Amino acid sequence: MTAALQRTEFVVRTIAETIVANEKYFGDLDSVVGDGDFGYSLARGFEKVLDQWDTLDRTDAGVFLQKVATTISSRMGGTSGPIWGTAFLRAGAAAKGKEELDGADVVEMLRAAIAGIKARGGADLGEKTLLDALVPMTDTLADLFEQGTQTQAALDAAAARARESAEATSTMQARRGRASYTGERSIGSPDPGALAIAVLAEEIASRWQDGSASAAS
Repeated sequence: MTAALQRTEFVVRTIAETIVANEKYFGDLDSVVGDGDFGYSLARGFEKVLDQWDTLDRTDAGVFLQKVATTISSRMGGTSGPIWGTAFLRAGAAAKGKEELDGADVVEMLRAAIAGIKARGGADLGEKTLLDALVPMTDTLADLFEQGTQTQAALDAAAARARESAEATSTMQARRGRASYTGERSIGSPDPGALAIAVLAEEIASRWQDGSASAAS
């Protein structure tokens, strides 16, 4: 198994386990101004990934991510399925054929995912969506990797930026999704998708050393 595939497996597994564990929390966040199904939809999609873990195609990291994309899209309902499915599909396309993934590759994968989300959902920065945490987080990673920052320090800083940016969505009025129907009532609570990105970034950063050690062994 290539180093790229090992690291990708670690990240996807962390994402899947964290989403399933936070189903109620994400659902409660969404119920404030949405329909409350965000946590349920995400959990069902990534539950299926965990159920099918051993059978997913591992030709390379890119193919693996694309199989994850089709798996979650087939099970995840609402608007989350197409958005998260597209993100993993585009990230997989950027990683395809690579045996190693450095910081620049990771940023390229995240940028591809962001472009896919924008194209699929029609959203952009400032509209109170997961992009308001994902884009600043990616920008932080890009800057730090370009400066030669060690991976753990870069992940910690990116997670902190994601959390700060997610919390800042409380001041925004929702422009997309079910929450947009509530108008100004959407101001005052953070976006569930943005907070999900923060939680995932924090969990990946906290597990990174152990994940790296197991990948290297």
